[in-house]
Amino acid sequence: MPTVFCRICCLLVLTTFNSGSYAASAHEQDQLSLILQQLNTIEYLAIRAQTASSAESTERYRFDYPRLTQDIQRIRQGVQGYLSPSRAQPRDPREMVGDYRLETPSAEPSP
Repeated sequence: MPTVFCRICCLLVLTTFNSGSYAASAHEQDQLSLILQQLNTIEYLAIRAQTASSAESTERYRFDYPRLTQDIQRIRQGVQGYLSPSRAQPRDPREMVGDYRLETPSAEPSP
């Protein structure tokens, strides 16, 4: 399931950051609005998955849901900023990490 989230996020990032000008056509605005709706759905599913997985903490690795949520919010802000730019401002140079696997600390110290 985590690979599905990663693939969707990567696709949305590519769609968001590869467009070079403002949303000129109504079709492009419609498509970007659909992306925003899909981001809302992905975020909702991630929250549900996080709630369901919180009881299962016996695994060595777990999915980093907070980081995924931050990346989704970042993508959403990029799309919204493209659809309704306030004025020309410098872009945020931070990059998304894209690695959502956390290692769960073991209960026993290793020798």
